[in-house]
Amino acid sequence: MTEVNGMKSWWKKSDMNGWLLTVVGSIMLAFAFNVFFIPNEIAPGGLSGLAQLVNAVTGFPVGVTIAVLNVPLLIAGWRVRGRVFILRTLLSVLLLSVFIDWIPMPAALTGLFREEMLLSTIFGSVISGLGMGMVIVGNSSTGGTDLVAIIIHKHVPAVRVAWLLMAVDALVVVGAAVVFDIHKALYALICVFITARCIDFVETGVKSCKAFYIISNHFEEISRRLNHEMDRGVTILNGKGAYSGQEKNVLFCVVDRQQIQPVKNLVKSVDPNAFVVVSDVKEALGEGFNAF
Repeated sequence: MTEVNGMKSWWKKSDMNGWLLTVVGSIMLAFAFNVFFIPNEIAPGGLSGLAQLVNAVTGFPVGVTIAVLNVPLLIAGWRVRGRVFILRTLLSVLLLSVFIDWIPMPAALTGLFREEMLLSTIFGSVISGLGMGMVIVGNSSTGGTDLVAIIIHKHVPAVRVAWLLMAVDALVVVGAAVVFDIHKALYALICVFITARCIDFVETGVKSCKAFYIISNHFEEISRRLNHEMDRGVTILNGKGAYSGQEKNVLFCVVDRQQIQPVKNLVKSVDPNAFVVVSDVKEALGEGFNAF
């Protein structure tokens, strides 16, 4: 009975909306690969782009390659990101593999944009970016380089996640120039840029950073968890309610785009009645962000 109640509690905490976003986003990403990227040999960065290069050289299926490359990352990320995050990521990876390799797409659809490089780059990037954004908002990941970056950053905080992602994407683009040709590599570079902008649009609107102002009676617990779980500094501001006259502590914290949804989830888990204001940050300078 205890085990059943534990399973019910875990399922409730995992949030059905997060699972739904992971499923829909992963299917959108697989659709972009089947219709736009694979037929035109566009490697859109990350492990998925690397899987395409492996397919071009060895003939090994793209979906299976994505799954194989992600297995050690999922194992390593279990303790870093927690059970629910890794299980959702596993679901996303499996959906990508199945829909890319084993779910047949109509030949008329997969060949519709063949040799239409510009259209395939733009629309494939938009669809995949929106799909990946949905997965991230669902507190999940499509696996690949973002999980690698998170794991490395956890053990070596000085190495920034954004730089790691950029380095891997750059290597894939260079690989595309070698395996395919320079023109397709340049299309892949455009794809990386558009995809990143679409992810930003889904998760944050347009900005890469957000400032959180949090008013809660549980400010100490929220502050502690932001420090330890999000690895973000928090400033406690002194406030006073104009109507009630009561003293209030206001938490101020700036986070990057990958942490926006996790911070919302964290605050909600500690105090569902907290008052939270999220505002755009044009630029953040200092530790954890851009250098002066």
